[in-house]
Amino acid sequence: MVEKANSSKYKLAIIAALVASASAFAPVTQITRTSAINQELGKGGMADTRDPEPYVDEDPRKSISAAPSFEEYLKQRQAEGK
Repeated sequence: MVEKANSSKYKLAIIAALVASASAFAPVTQITRTSAINQELGKGGMADTRDPEPYVDEDPRKSISAAPSFEEYLKQRQAEGK
């Protein structure tokens, strides 16, 4: 009776090893990511913009400095040699 229990444990161990080794060579499922353009109102109900108005806050991390115009940017880039 003890030998039957041991042989069934060995069979179970062999089957588990075969299943584990087979799953090692199975193809990995790819995660698909979609990118959606959301042109609605942003968080807080305000429209998002890429050119915000300059804003000075007492906490400098919250301040928004004035951005250079496109012409100024091109001149600066040309002066840097890029």
